[in-house]
Amino acid sequence: MQTRGTLVWFAAFVFSIASVVAADSKPKLNVLYIVADDLNNDLGCYGNTRIKSPNIDRLAASGIRFDRAYCQFPLCNPSRASFLTGLRPDTTGVHDNAAHFRKLNPQTQSLGQTFQKGGYFVARVGKLYHYGVPKQIGTDGLDDPPSWQKTVNPIGRDRADEEKIFTLTPGQFGGTLSWLAAEGTDAEQTDGIGATEAIKLLESKQDKPFFLAVGFYRPHTPYVAPKKYFELYPLETIQLPIVPANHREALPPFAFGSAKKEQEKLTDPMRKEAIQAYHASITFMDAQVGRLLDALQRLKLADNTLVVFHSDHGYHLGDHGLWQKMSLWERSARVPLIIRTPQAGGIGKSCARTVELIDLHSTLAELCGLPAPKTDGRSLAPLLKNPNAPWDKPAITQVTRGPSAAAPKKNQTRSMGRSIRTERWRYTEWNEGKDGAQLYDMEADPMELKNLAQDPANKENIAELSRALRESAQRRP
Repeated sequence: MQTRGTLVWFAAFVFSIASVVAADSKPKLNVLYIVADDLNNDLGCYGNTRIKSPNIDRLAASGIRFDRAYCQFPLCNPSRASFLTGLRPDTTGVHDNAAHFRKLNPQTQSLGQTFQKGGYFVARVGKLYHYGVPKQIGTDGLDDPPSWQKTVNPIGRDRADEEKIFTLTPGQFGGTLSWLAAEGTDAEQTDGIGATEAIKLLESKQDKPFFLAVGFYRPHTPYVAPKKYFELYPLETIQLPIVPANHREALPPFAFGSAKKEQEKLTDPMRKEAIQAYHASITFMDAQVGRLLDALQRLKLADNTLVVFHSDHGYHLGDHGLWQKMSLWERSARVPLIIRTPQAGGIGKSCARTVELIDLHSTLAELCGLPAPKTDGRSLAPLLKNPNAPWDKPAITQVTRGPSAAAPKKNQTRSMGRSIRTERWRYTEWNEGKDGAQLYDMEADPMELKNLAQDPANKENIAELSRALRESAQRRP
């Protein structure tokens, strides 16, 4: 009897060991992390039927599309330092395009470092941390070397063709509206080269779990894409946004602080050309996303690869009379965000909860079973399982402005605007309300044309939103 009991115990022990080995031998999820530059929500999957984005649309059709996703700062460097760490700009200290994230945060563990510590091969192709576009294309820019084990800096003919680019400000191409319908093929452009290099890495790293980050430069200015993409958007079909008369006069001046003097040169035909070029650049970038998705299928990696796609911030195309970014309107703060997991449960679903790009660090670590540092974000894993799950976290976006009108002349420092977005409301304070406030009912007024900040009926609502905004600004990991 004792021998028989010993055999039973031994069999159970062997079975338990085999189960642990089987669990440990289950391959880790790969991650393909794709970031577009200056891309707003002008995509087919987000309801803009004029835009041709078939590849991003098919990604959305096989994953979760977040309809209310927001950046934390609508400018490249602060936003990228934020979502690549999971920390708010006030935590990183990065509020402009000059500060170097790692110099200010030498001990911070980035998203790339989390995956390296988890045994992943971690690589970057193109723009993830900030680059000055287009002048720093082909360089490391303000990259963070500890985040990656391998880096690739593609550079294409869009840099060589700069003398052909139309620009509102002669000699400038990145910070001002500029565009070119280019000669040549996709493969000659920087983003085409970047896609090719990323595919080479996919082909060579199939024997180890990988985290491959691919940063495309389009549709950032200059809006450069092969001519065939411009032809998809005839100028006569371009519709210009309508800006109500006296729109600016009734609102805090800081709300329009991102406007640039040279944009006053724009005529309606030029506005149409700029929008055409921006949309052409989206479709060109979308084609490169398609090449990556096709490579995953061809290499039989799709069933074990988590795919993430998002932009660094939104973008104005004449709405509110503004162009580009650096505002706290919805169009500037909102971003596309799509996450596709290999599990079938998330196919073609949308999530209406307010989420932030700082949520991605903890989300990806959890999905891949990796320990992660404490961040300012929250894992989106519950929403990936159930997009309608309870969720009480609003989204916070901030931006800097010039000296406050309320500040003493001897203390003329830059002030901060902060905006909180719930599923229904957007509330913005400039310099803690001393330079004005804005409140919009996003259900009744999605274009943000009626400021309710002075409406006595919203007094309690404003107090609650303002309190939540201040609490978020004070919270740190």
